[in-house]
Amino acid sequence: MSDVHRHLIGGEWCSSSSAETIDVLDPATGSRIGMIPAGSGADADRAVSAARAAAPGWMRTDAAERGALLKTAARVLRDHADGLAEIQTRENGKPLADSLGGVEAGIGTIEQYAELGPLHRGRSLVGSWGASDMMVYEPYGVAAVIVPWNDPIAIACGGIAACLVTGNTVVFKPSEKTPLSAVRLVELVVEQLPTGVLNLLLGDGRAGAPLVEHHDVGVVMHTGSTQTGRRIAETCAGQLKKCVLELGGKDPLIVDSGVDPVWAAEQAATGAFANAGQICTSVERIYVHAEVAEPFVDALAERARSMRVGPGMDDGTEMGPLIDERQREVVHAHVSEAVERGAQVRAGGELPGGDGANGAPAHGFFYPPTVIVGAGDDTRLMREETFGPVAPVQVVESFDEAIERANATDYGLAATVLTESEEHAERAWRELSVGTVKVNAVFGGAPGGSAQPHGQSGMGYGYGPELLDEVTITKVVHVEAAVTPQHD
Repeated sequence: MSDVHRHLIGGEWCSSSSAETIDVLDPATGSRIGMIPAGSGADADRAVSAARAAAPGWMRTDAAERGALLKTAARVLRDHADGLAEIQTRENGKPLADSLGGVEAGIGTIEQYAELGPLHRGRSLVGSWGASDMMVYEPYGVAAVIVPWNDPIAIACGGIAACLVTGNTVVFKPSEKTPLSAVRLVELVVEQLPTGVLNLLLGDGRAGAPLVEHHDVGVVMHTGSTQTGRRIAETCAGQLKKCVLELGGKDPLIVDSGVDPVWAAEQAATGAFANAGQICTSVERIYVHAEVAEPFVDALAERARSMRVGPGMDDGTEMGPLIDERQREVVHAHVSEAVERGAQVRAGGELPGGDGANGAPAHGFFYPPTVIVGAGDDTRLMREETFGPVAPVQVVESFDEAIERANATDYGLAATVLTESEEHAERAWRELSVGTVKVNAVFGGAPGGSAQPHGQSGMGYGYGPELLDEVTITKVVHVEAAVTPQHD
């Protein structure tokens, strides 16, 4: 069991109280590349206790000093960015350049919060002449930061940094599918922090559920599936505990009349196939105007067929594998059901066999970039989050129809509209019921933007300066001068 990775609790790397382990697989080969403990309630309790013990001292540390320590941690991470990216690619499969971009984005987030934390201020209130009134922010105490496997370093860096810079201590619970990059991240960061301020809890739900339920955890940050997010929300509601959730999506892309169909197809391919469609804001539904539908679909299908699929560590790979066999089964089930109900496959749609699709090897958890036309609104492909490289296209007769159908979902994370019409662009951002609207670009945006997901896609600000408000609690203070005793 010496090759099983350990938790970091109270500054010490320690074994789990449970003998059960979880294999970490390389999704490009299906082979084991590591093992972690399954975790337990006892492990969660130890981690929270260590964080709670460190909380008073960390809360009293000057905000500027907390920010300075995070800046140092960011510099250390930059020196090791290439190594972190390689570990991440080996455990989640994305192309190495994409992994490095995610690592660098995460480091940038740490640097941003290191600057913003000391500036996070309250408000001075106007009361009576003889009193002082103010609103001040205080940390919750212990924060649980639970992150997914699709972009683990970037998401972890943001949540951890926001919680730490505001004076919370952290129990960090990475996905059991991508824990190796988390271990390395913590190894590099923890040396810059006081003992117990950052703790690493490895495992699956056997560790995660007790962590969320722990009465000494004051705030829970979770990015992941809607199903898990609902359970976390129910637990936190029962304890009147704060939670910040960024969950699933079924993000629409609207292709308006008058746009260049080849350019629009490239945008759609980027949105649907980047990271094998395993991004919270991946394009999962496409509504294209009839005037440009035929050339758009032709160009999108051609781009899907030409995309180089392979291991993320290989030069030239444009799209890597899905995270595991279970996810591939979900994706193929969505595609198969749509086809059985009359949808037409224009590219992909078949499980790899022989030498694999698009040049991908037959082993591993690969799935080809897939384009489907005419899937019914009642199919899972159009209703549920697929989280795979599938671009389902439906043809619409008007922009009004596109907006209406784009809003016909329980989710509300993000949406994109490609249009030459300023009127339609204005209508899109006003009428689409999502937290983020992008016009003429499926990805991108200035740093510092914050959004609140709609519907089943979550609650609270999961990033940006407003996240500092989410992970702190506001106290109102009223101060009057003491009455001076009167003496004869």
